[in-house]
Amino acid sequence: MSTTADDLLTTVFGVRRLIRRRLRARLPGLVPLRGAQIELLRVVEVKPGIGVAAAARALHLAGNSVSTLVNQLVEAGMLTRSVDAADRRAARLELTEAARDRLATWRTARSELMADTLATLSEEDTKTIEEALPALRRLMAALEEET
Repeated sequence: MSTTADDLLTTVFGVRRLIRRRLRARLPGLVPLRGAQIELLRVVEVKPGIGVAAAARALHLAGNSVSTLVNQLVEAGMLTRSVDAADRRAARLELTEAARDRLATWRTARSELMADTLATLSEEDTKTIEEALPALRRLMAALEEET
């Protein structure tokens, strides 16, 4: 692996890990959700009524893994699962009000954390990060296309 690739991965994963830790400290009353659970909630938020199989494809996970996540989130009061009227074998997923509130709280806290942290950096560092965003989005799109 190239040094750039390794440095990028180490940095991105490190930033994500630190953000999760800091958010837990900023939101002490919330029961922590695992990354895969949050990703599933975000998929359902974007595609209300999505089925388990389609959610699994969107997340690039095995169907049984997503079924387990669904069960956990239904039990936690974050998702509802209903039978599809057109296909009684299929389940349709919807966010609960608690999940919508949770995602909104999480996004607000995450944005505030990042804004506060970016404010501690030099103007030059902030500008460099801003200029790197389009390239990082293209990298993300290229990775998405490959899957």
